[in-house]
Amino acid sequence: MKIAGSTALVTGSNRGIGRHFVQQLIERGAAKVYATARRPELIDLPGAEPLRLDITDPASVRAAAEAAPDVTLLINNAGIATYTNLLTGDPENIRREMDTHFYGTLEMIRAFAPVLAPAGGAILNVLSVLSWLSHDGANAYSAAKAAQWSLTNGVRLELAAQGTQVTGMHLGGAATDMMAGFDGDLLDPADVARAGLDGIEEGRLEVLVDDASAQVKAALAEDPSRLYPHLAAS
Repeated sequence: MKIAGSTALVTGSNRGIGRHFVQQLIERGAAKVYATARRPELIDLPGAEPLRLDITDPASVRAAAEAAPDVTLLINNAGIATYTNLLTGDPENIRREMDTHFYGTLEMIRAFAPVLAPAGGAILNVLSVLSWLSHDGANAYSAAKAAQWSLTNGVRLELAAQGTQVTGMHLGGAATDMMAGFDGDLLDPADVARAGLDGIEEGRLEVLVDDASAQVKAALAEDPSRLYPHLAAS
């Protein structure tokens, strides 16, 4: 998949990693970049084409697919974090996480698969190290991201016949509004976007942006005590 000359659509473009995706796509020579958000008036990047989109609203998704019939690269970046646990958290927050990360991503892919078909094209799903690791205080997010990872693997198989490349990108914490207030080293969102776009052009099925993602994925083949040593100790 070559970015130069492509027509891309990025969800969640008004800030964070999504904004950097849009900017770098333009810099890499994409012919057109649809920058989508619930409030497209907040998108102020020169050269981008703002487009209203709420991925949790099927009608909004269908309208976006009709408004952008020339897309060859779809980047599913939009996400939320409600910091909700599964047993004690608000069930509505748990549903919001799943509606955004799983059902919202699925709606986008179902709507845009026919659009991508003539050129084959590519899809990048922005996932997380928490696709593979549960975190007390954000277990709803982990569950939704795990579902989104499985979705990514499934649609990759289903879209292979039309030649659409599907890439999953995993990362730890990035310096975005979603991670505001967290201590520790955070990834530069520009570096995250760059890694994703490089992975697309290299034809990679999976991009592990940081060491944390690589280490957690490697630990999946071992006993769960490797990932949750405090449980083993107790």
